[in-house]
Amino acid sequence: MIEFVLPPAFLMIIGALLIGVSRPALRPLLALATPLVTLYFIWQVGDGVQQTVTFLGYEVQLVEGSALRRLFATVFALMAFGGALFAFRQSKWWELSAALMYAAGAIGVSFAGDLIVMFLFWELMALFSTVVVWCGGTESARAAGIRYAIIHLLGGLILKIGIEGLMIQTGSIEIRALSLVDFNSWMIFIGVLINAAAPPLSAWLADAYPESSPMGGVFLSAFTTKTSVLSLILLFPGEPLLVWIGLYMVFYGIIYALLENDMRRILSYSIVNQVGFMVVGIGIGTELALNGAAAHAFTHIIYKALLFMSAGAVLYRTGVSKCSELGGLFRTMPLTTLCGTIGALAISSFPYTSGFISKSMISSSAAGEHLTLVWFLLVAASAGVFLHAGIKFPWFVFFQKDSGLRPPEAPWNMQVAMILFAIACIGLGVFPGLLYGLLPYPVDYVPYTPDHVVTQLQLLLFAGLAFFVLLPLMKRTDTLSLDFDWLWRRGLPVILERVDRAVGRVRSSASSNASLVGRNLYALMREKPIRYFSSRSPMGQTAIWMAVLLALVVILALT
Repeated sequence: MIEFVLPPAFLMIIGALLIGVSRPALRPLLALATPLVTLYFIWQVGDGVQQTVTFLGYEVQLVEGSALRRLFATVFALMAFGGALFAFRQSKWWELSAALMYAAGAIGVSFAGDLIVMFLFWELMALFSTVVVWCGGTESARAAGIRYAIIHLLGGLILKIGIEGLMIQTGSIEIRALSLVDFNSWMIFIGVLINAAAPPLSAWLADAYPESSPMGGVFLSAFTTKTSVLSLILLFPGEPLLVWIGLYMVFYGIIYALLENDMRRILSYSIVNQVGFMVVGIGIGTELALNGAAAHAFTHIIYKALLFMSAGAVLYRTGVSKCSELGGLFRTMPLTTLCGTIGALAISSFPYTSGFISKSMISSSAAGEHLTLVWFLLVAASAGVFLHAGIKFPWFVFFQKDSGLRPPEAPWNMQVAMILFAIACIGLGVFPGLLYGLLPYPVDYVPYTPDHVVTQLQLLLFAGLAFFVLLPLMKRTDTLSLDFDWLWRRGLPVILERVDRAVGRVRSSASSNASLVGRNLYALMREKPIRYFSSRSPMGQTAIWMAVLLALVVILALT
């Protein structure tokens, strides 16, 4: 018998709506309390299908619980609380409301028991994440939000085609492991990967997230790509193609982050890089690898939010986001510097930080399956992560040259949020059992072996030396790095311009020819006033020919 369970996502939606209609003095309380109340109800969801409803004639599974689903829903709720704490004094109420609706979509996907429910909450995320991008309030934010919405509408359409095809083919909308053996599975696979910022459509992430407000970027860093990771774990565990897609994302993120000058674009490319690690783990598909992917999603949300918080605090205080215009901020923003550095160490898998205990599970799973090349590339990529996010971001923003900027420290609410997330980064690294106890499979993994710790420290030391040796070559420029988005940001406008010119030439030529024909006919009638156009011709024939001429003129005018 299925007992009634209040869907946690609905609580978040109610809280988001109440923010809009409540008095201004109550809005901060609602923004902070809603994620915590939702978190309580997340842990009331038991395993298995907990609630079903009828929707458009289908019986859909609104809530299904499992350890994996609770893990993702938990970190989404924690992220919503941390983001609200960071933002509630600076953000407009509609940005807070949109951010909580966005979080509700992510929690709804976490507990979705079938593909229809997953799709509905998926689209809820797309809608309100676009609003969060637009809350950046600039013309570039508006344009980036439109591009973001188009990409996600495309992804949603492809996902919908796959789901409907699967329903027709099998009669089932159950969320279960699929194989890439037919068109429908491929459509679902592609639709999920678009949200994960997988190639070739990776550029939407670095295009949109940096255009949000200093507070909005914190929310955007957490939900969309990680719900895709959860969906891939549920739908395509052990799919070998994901290993190579993930490796591409890992190195794509590193290369573009190293080329980038904008601090939030560096962190955005870093998201693609880190999600690549998770996708590799899902592709390997063993219990250790899937545990590693889930654990890395959890830790990544926390330390990446911490990095976006530190970058957001700098942007809020200085109005500057380019590394070439920053530097020396440790003098007046010491706590932001400390928290940003802790986030940078965590993303670099420094021992006794959260990233160390999660990322190493994925690389160890590759070694356990004797995937030597994959293991080697993951280890090499760890050095690359330290280069772009572990050193480059804090070095250029907080240290290096003195930019002359003397901003005050971040507002108190931002400081508290950063401190809490920094404690979480270190706490999970020191006490990994806190996280391992939440994972979907039993954990028999010891991260702190002498060999592992020494190897990681050697790798980070080598990467650090390489960074400072190559520092003169790492010039920061104002250029915009493009990849496949060149097609719609450069190529498509050029093609449309050329097509417009060609159409204009054809129209001009047709108009000239029509005028010439008209002049010739008029001259002919004046010189030879006989036959059909003569005043001596029957009226019926003249009327028919005039109608034909009029039709020709109308057609030419419309072309």
